[in-house]
Amino acid sequence: MINVEFPYGKDKINYSFDENELINVLVSSVEEYNPGCSEEDLVIKAMENPTSSPKLSELSKGKDKVVIIASDHTRPVPSKVIIPYMLKEIREGNPNADITILIATGCHRGTTREELVSKFGEDIVNSEKIYVHDCDEKEKLVNIGTLPSGGECEINSIAYDADLLLAEGFIEPHFFAGFSGGRKSVLPGICSRKTVLANHCSEFIANKNSRTGILCGNPIHEDMIWACKTAKLVYVVNVVLNAEKEVIYAVAGDAIEAHKKGTDFLSELCGVKAKYSDIVITTNGGYPLDQNMYQAVKGMTAAESCVKEGGVIIMLARSNDGIGGDHFYRQLNEIDDINQGMKNILSKGRHETEPDQWMVQILLRILMRAKVIYVSQMPDKTVKDMNMIPAHSIDEAMDMAREILNKDNITITAIPEGVSVIVKGY
Repeated sequence: MINVEFPYGKDKINYSFDENELINVLVSSVEEYNPGCSEEDLVIKAMENPTSSPKLSELSKGKDKVVIIASDHTRPVPSKVIIPYMLKEIREGNPNADITILIATGCHRGTTREELVSKFGEDIVNSEKIYVHDCDEKEKLVNIGTLPSGGECEINSIAYDADLLLAEGFIEPHFFAGFSGGRKSVLPGICSRKTVLANHCSEFIANKNSRTGILCGNPIHEDMIWACKTAKLVYVVNVVLNAEKEVIYAVAGDAIEAHKKGTDFLSELCGVKAKYSDIVITTNGGYPLDQNMYQAVKGMTAAESCVKEGGVIIMLARSNDGIGGDHFYRQLNEIDDINQGMKNILSKGRHETEPDQWMVQILLRILMRAKVIYVSQMPDKTVKDMNMIPAHSIDEAMDMAREILNKDNITITAIPEGVSVIVKGY
């Protein structure tokens, strides 16, 4: 038997597989990488040697209104490690700088005070100005031009009015933007819902280059780069994390060049090859990314890349925060025929995109390839409404999968961290 550990919420689930059935255990080489120093030292060294940029202390000289875009509660960014050093360097250059930390929620719900404290610590929450972006707060939005896609680019006015715009974040494979981090702090991070909808249109989601690990020719990425440059995001501190959410690599400097340096580093470590299998069991990396069903689609795309046509994906996502979007639920619940549902989405123009449509489109694409058994704490009815099969343990899900396949000589792939790998079939 081969034992595999899967993150689930803030816990771990261990499961033993028959060694004759388990043909792949796909793990990023990130887990083997040893940086040789502490998280703090990695961030400090990156900031002391910024990529294609002066140091932050130099950039902040004469800049009175400084804004740091920070990730929200759905991202495991170790802000407690990053933000204090950014604040320190800004104030070295300008002790009187008026600094605002702008929380990049994109179209997510607002981050709570409790979540802010968890991210930054009491001291920063109590002493610094923090503003939580709301994509529907029209009086806070400013139009900065037209995206390459043709959509209007509206960003938070706090960022627009800044003398110096900065961002923190982390880089991981992203299921349609190629990689997270860098330019994503602006789009979708601090944009209006209207802008995000135009960027996440069905045409772009369907593009063959809008996939994990791909930046070249990715139309979604190209929109994000334009927004980043036009909003004048000049400097970022981005990190790469291991499965324990510890910093193993850090980059700082120019928003475009530092991010590219980080994606180059990560792409060398997270690419994996896999033979196609009947059953693929995966996760969303545990907390915080498996808080809801909406986010969990990301981990499913890793399984999609190596499951056989007509196979079964078992998705482990605790989903303690529920579905993650009323629009996401409604659209999926209204679909009786998956193929027709996909046709309806693909018929929508880029200015007809509905909220959460992109996630529905990707989940439908996955469901057109394989059945999805969803292991969570969600009510069975809710999971069924989302066109998936509910289960509450790996044992239960595996029994269901075997029954669905109804065949001998089952092959299985395990992906303990579905959001941390770029899967390529043989």
